[in-house]
Parts: sequence; structure tokens; C-alpha cells
Amino acid sequence: MQVVIVESPAKAKTINKYLGPGYEVIASYGHVRDLPSKDGSVDPDADFRMLWEVDPKAQKRLNEIAAAVKGADGLILATDPDREGEAISWHVLEVLRQKKALKSQKVERVVFNAITKQAVLDAMKAPRAIDVALVDAYLARRALDYLVGFTLSPVLWRKLPGARSAGRVQSVALRLVCDREREIETFVAKEYWSIVARLATPRAEEFEARLSGADGKKITRLSVGTAEEAKAFRTALENADFRVRSVEAKPVRRHPQPPFTTSTLQQEASRKLGLAPARTMQIAQRLYEGVDVGGETVGLITYMRTDGVDMAPEAVSATRSAIGKQFGPKYLPGVPRKYTTKAKNAQEAHEAIRPTDPSRHPREMARHLDGEQAKLYELIWIRTVASQMESAELERTTADIEAKAGGRTLDLTATGTVVKFDGFLTLYREGKDDEDDDEESRRLPAMSANEKLDRRAILTDQHFTEPPPRYSEASLVKRMEELGIGRPSTYAAVLAVLRDREYVKLDKKRLVPEDKGRLVTAFLESFFKRYVEYDFTADLEEKLDEVSAAELDWKEVLRAFWQDFSTAIEATKDLRVSQVLDALDEMLTAHIFPPTEDGSDPRLCPTCGTGRLSLKMGKFGAFIGCSNYPECRHTRPLTGDAAQEGDGTRVLGLDPESGEEVTVRSGRFGTYLQLGEGKDGEKPKRSSLPKGLAPADVDLETALKLLALPREVGRHPEDGEPILAGIGRYGPYVQHGRIYANIEDGDDILALGLNRAVTLIAEKQAKGRGGRGAATPGRTLGDHPTLGGAVTVRPGRFGPYVNHGKVNATLPKSTDPEALTLEAAVALIDAKAAASPGKAAKAPRKAKADGEAPAAKATAKKAPAKKAPAKKAPAKKSAPKTKAAE
Repeated sequence: MQVVIVESPAKAKTINKYLGPGYEVIASYGHVRDLPSKDGSVDPDADFRMLWEVDPKAQKRLNEIAAAVKGADGLILATDPDREGEAISWHVLEVLRQKKALKSQKVERVVFNAITKQAVLDAMKAPRAIDVALVDAYLARRALDYLVGFTLSPVLWRKLPGARSAGRVQSVALRLVCDREREIETFVAKEYWSIVARLATPRAEEFEARLSGADGKKITRLSVGTAEEAKAFRTALENADFRVRSVEAKPVRRHPQPPFTTSTLQQEASRKLGLAPARTMQIAQRLYEGVDVGGETVGLITYMRTDGVDMAPEAVSATRSAIGKQFGPKYLPGVPRKYTTKAKNAQEAHEAIRPTDPSRHPREMARHLDGEQAKLYELIWIRTVASQMESAELERTTADIEAKAGGRTLDLTATGTVVKFDGFLTLYREGKDDEDDDEESRRLPAMSANEKLDRRAILTDQHFTEPPPRYSEASLVKRMEELGIGRPSTYAAVLAVLRDREYVKLDKKRLVPEDKGRLVTAFLESFFKRYVEYDFTADLEEKLDEVSAAELDWKEVLRAFWQDFSTAIEATKDLRVSQVLDALDEMLTAHIFPPTEDGSDPRLCPTCGTGRLSLKMGKFGAFIGCSNYPECRHTRPLTGDAAQEGDGTRVLGLDPESGEEVTVRSGRFGTYLQLGEGKDGEKPKRSSLPKGLAPADVDLETALKLLALPREVGRHPEDGEPILAGIGRYGPYVQHGRIYANIEDGDDILALGLNRAVTLIAEKQAKGRGGRGAATPGRTLGDHPTLGGAVTVRPGRFGPYVNHGKVNATLPKSTDPEALTLEAAVALIDAKAAASPGKAAKAPRKAKADGEAPAAKATAKKAPAKKAPAKKAPAKKSAPKTKAAE
């Protein structure tokens, strides 16, 4: 028996079918060890010794692997074909050696780029040893990330309250977003005018031509800068005679793009499907690991973490065959296309992302996939097939037109493009991050030199230059790849961390830096500039690639980095807060003190009229304060409404019932609402803000509704008891008796209806106490032949099992739950019942609600009766205690 180790249970199941009974395929569930989140996990003073800790969740799986290996003939490590996959195999092997599970067993490493039967069987014929260079590169990267994160983050916490973390790649990506925002804020718009003549040929075919020259001088897009200039040109053109000076038509060939890499897939999926990079990778992972197609689990795409653009010869041949059958010979180039990557730091050890079998058309696969999977598969299939198709043939036409106006000669130019042969364009056109008006996509009418043209209209339009656009997730990934920052497998995770840390937010699919993110970037640029420079980060990536190619010792990389980095950290120990504030204040001036509409000094204190506003640092973060403190206690957040009081409070108005002020305030755990100041020593009524509601967007009406929580949504249809909705310590919730259910993202606590509340309560009920999953409905096999009642097969924490009433019987490991029959399930149920007389099988009671587990139902019924005072709880407390209110 050979034991095979892969990452995921889905891969394990599929590969086990391919290999047959002589193999036992076990999943490690990804990484099994990591560096503990504490000081000393990487020790530079001990030659960068790394202390690894087994993930508690992985301990049981490692024990199972060790037990299987002890009785096996050999161990085959078949994790993913990249640096992370090599590291997982190394970690598993190290743990097995520590457990002394390996004796004389042969240890082999195999890799496959696709989970198909042929790819897996071919890989088994070509085993190798673990690639030590790839493991070293992983160790170097992991140590660097740890040293930066666990050394720099504490500096941020001490010198910049409110900051959460810094990272080697994360901080540089954040700087890109912040730098773009700074460009936008400092951008000065410039006025310009466009002048277009609408003309017609002798055959009355109209087209447009743009002014391109006057009196022998060239006119560019920004040349005409005032209305007076535009008017003068318009007058001249309205009195001019037009003729065609020349017409030039040039053939142009447009070639297809290469198949997807990780980054280009993330970019195109974002543009065309609206998928975030992290979501794209999740879906691609599922397509790679395999889906059920006609009763067989098969991987539909090759490995999705790659920066290679080439394809295996057999894949190229299959793709060309599909093109010939579907589109005909004229769409097939004479020779296969060969691609090489232009990306900086690219490693082309792996193929591009492609379908494992191009003959599996997206239309046929759609019935086996969910909506997002089908769309992503189609995108990958189309891009791959188009990459081997014939080039498109275009004809780009340029017409130079002369306008004679008295003694002046004005020049106009008209351009257009005609598709002579669509080639790959019949199947695929790459998306753009920022769509512009493409004049060349217009088609010109036929015309010839010296033909006279009729003037139909002269159009003059005012424009202003615009700042560069904010990054979308797709364009940021593209820019990171261009600069060589990070690796393809890290892009999605980096973007997710920036959002989770609340350093950036998505607004209309564009990345906008939050104040917290801008402060962190300004701090790092001021005191750790070298470590957030684009070139420095890219150079470090190149060194890591040299390590993976066995060209550089990984500890030499760490020593060189740590020598300078530790010195930079040491230099901040004596850094005074005033120095930090002065540096950040200067760097963020355009952001926190933008020019006022009336031209007044934006730093002049609006309260005392004499003080100067500047950046201040408080216990819970940065704010703007007056230089005349404590005489003047004016403060405000970094950005937003300046009309706030000394403690950062913004008054929304008066409560019509009590007459007390309703305010927005900043507290220890974030922003919260408060009604009045409290009476007779009692705390005033407070409420946290729901996630996604910005403090600046809160008005009096919304605040009063939030302060009135919890509210009664309605009465439960089964027992008539009230269902309440409120905001508690862990966010918005609905409550029915003793059952509390969290409200999911996208649900509005103020608008939540009874039907949705009942659904949330029922879902929580089905999970049981403590959030543990109760019995899921599973797949019904049929009714018990003697006792009646449904027999189901269900997934469980310790593997699949069959259920009948109160009897649960675990399936043997050799039994496939998908192929289990009613007869086999009944035999297991009866055997378990006979072995446990206390759980004698009997017909289960029918649950009142479809899909509701009987045990959970019984618990729900008993709860109100067991503790009658529970009804009084809502009336006793006006609102659950919140973190913001503490």
C-alpha cells in the first residue's frame, strides 16, 4: 500500500479513484505547521532559527497520516506544484520524522499540473525528491514576512495608535493606493477645447474630423486652452472650404493575448465578471480540484497559481483541433503560437491556466457547474482557444483634410478602422480597466484625394483634464505585477488583508485609502522609506527567485536584510511623538487640509479664530486639534465634517420625545451614537453603528432608529412570541426567546422583515447551541422498511454517517456515501441499534418545519417553558451592551 498526501479532501477523493486500491490518498488540509504568533519564532541571533508549531486542527490529521504511513510500503507527497506546495510536503515529512513514523519506507515527491487521470498517472511514473531550493525560498519568504510584521507592527502600535499591522508586501501595495490618492488630491485641472468638423462626402456620407493644425503649426489635445481661441477657430472653419488632401490606408494585424496567468485571470475576471481576486481564486481552485462530469470527478483547468504563459504541446494540439472543428481552417494559423512572459520576476516552470481538455465546451460544462464556476470556466476556455487562433486583419485609414479660410490654412484629421478579417476577435476581446472613446473604432466612408467636402456642422466643446483614476482591484494587481511586487499567489491575499485591516475600502469598484491606511503609509514613508520603495521590494523578490533556483543561499538574503532593517527599527526607539506628528502633518496636508472654497486658511481654527489646526495623536488614534488647547478644545476627525466639538462629538439634532441631543462620538471600540448625557448617575443610551454605515453618513432620523433598538420585528408564526432585532457586542442580531442569531452582511437591521428574521432564527436553531452544526438534512435514501421514517446519509465532523431517528451509524472508510444504497444503510442502522439498546431504532417524529432536525426542534420548544422570565429580558434592558458604549 502506498500513502499519497495531497492538500484537499476533494483532490484526495478524485485521485484515489484514479490510482485504485493500491493507494490510500489522504488530505493534509493545506499547511500543517506555521510560525507561532509571538516573539522569537524567528531568531536572528541564532542564525534565523525558526520554531514551528503544529496547527491544533491539523494534529488529528497528522496522527492519521502517521498511522497510515507506519503500515505502508511507501510515502508519495503529491501537493501542489509550486513553492507553497513544496513547503507543505516538507512540513508533512518533517512531522512524520519527528513522530518516527518513517522507517524503511521510500519517500517520493510527484507533481501534476492538472487533476486528470492521465496527468496523475504520468506524474506517478516520474517521482523526484523534495526540491530543497524551493523549500529554502519558502523559508526565506516566511522568515522575511515574520520579521517585518512582528518587528515593525509593534513600532506602529507605539508611535501610531490605531494602526493594526505592517507587512513586507502589504505595506507597499497600500502605498500604491495612497500615492494614487495623493496624485488625485494635488491634481490641478487644465481647461482645453476640442474642435470637430462634421463633414460630408459628395455622396452625402457623413463623418467627423478633428482640428490637428493651423497655419503650419501642430495642434494637440491641450493646445486650445480658452473659449476665445476655440471661438476664433470655429469662425474660421465656418467660413472655410474643405477638400481631401490625402487618404492613407494601412493594413494592421492584431495578435491574440496569451493564455491566462494568475494575475491576468484575476484582472479579467474582475473586469468582465465583477469578481474580487480572492473569489476568483476560490472558484478556480474548485475547477482545478475537480467537479462531477457524467459520474466522473475531473479537473477542468490546470493549476491556477502560475506566471507562465506557455502550454504543453499536447494542449496546443488539442486546442488547434478544437479551433479547426468549430471555426474552420482559416481561423487556424499555419504554425502553433509560442508565448513568453514579459512580467518581471516571472518563473515559467508551470503552464498557463488552461482547460485540461479543450473539447469540453463551456456550453456542455455549464450544466455541471454553478453560475460563477460556469462563467469563469468559459472565460478561461475562450482565452485559451483565442490564444491559438489566427490574428485579426484590420485596415486603419487616415484622411488629411485641408480647410481654406481666407488666407489661413487649417488642417483636420479623420481616422477609422475597418476589420477585414476578424480572426481571434470573433471569439474574444480583452477588457480594459478604463474605457476611453476609441476614435479608431469608427469607420470612415470612402473618399479620395482632392474631393471637395461639405460642411455640416462645427462643434466646439469645453473639457478639463482629469486626475488619474483610482485603482480597481484588477488594475492594482496589474501594477503590482509590472513592478515585480509580490508573487501571483499573494495578490488576492494582500488585497484581502488591506480591506480587513480597514486600510482601504471599495467604492464603486475602486480602491480608496482610509485615513488609517494613509497614516500608516505616511509613517512608513517618513521613517522606513526604503522598505516601502517599489524597487527595494522588487529586488527582494528577485533574490527570493534566485534562492528558488539554487543560485543564492537563503540565509545570506536574511542576513543582508536584517542588518539594515534592525538598525532602522533601533533608530525609532528615541523617536518623539512630536516628530511623528510633524512628519505626518506635512505629508498629509493635501488630504487633511484641502483648500477651502472661499480661499480662507484651512488651518485656521473655526472655534477660537486664532489657533492653528494640526495633526494630534490621542489614545485611540489621530485627530485634528487646535494649537490653543486647553483654552480651545476644538477637535475633528482627519477628514469629514469640521463642525465637531472638543471631544470629537458631532451633534445630529434633538430627540423630539426627550429633547436631548443626539450625537455621534468616537469611543474606545469605535464610533457610536449617544442620547443625552445621562441622568441621576445612569449611563446615557448608546448604540454602535452597523458595519458598513460610515459615521459621516449618519443623520438624525437614522440615529434615532438605531437608538430605539432593540425593536420588535413581529411575532413568530409558531408560538406567537416576539422576535426582536438589535445591535449587541458581536454586531446586529435577531432574538427569539433564548435564541440569538447574527444578522448577515447585506441585511439592514432597521429594515429587516419578519420572514427574514424567522429564517435566521430557524438556521441558528438547526445549528444547535454554541454554533455547532446539528444534523444537516443530508440526502434521503428512503424510508426504513420495517419501522418507517426517513433514512438519510449526512456529512459529519468525523466523516459521513447514516441517520434514522436517534440512531447514527458511521460509514466504513471504504464506503462511498454517494453510492450508498437504502439496503446497506438500513443494515448499518440496525446493527448500531442492536449494539446500543438505549438507542433502539424507532420511527422518528415528523418535524413541523421542513428540513428541521427533531433534536433541535425539541430544544427550541423547551427553552421558553424552562425559563419563563425570559420574556421580561427585552423590557429590562433598553439595548444590549455594546463595545462602543463601554
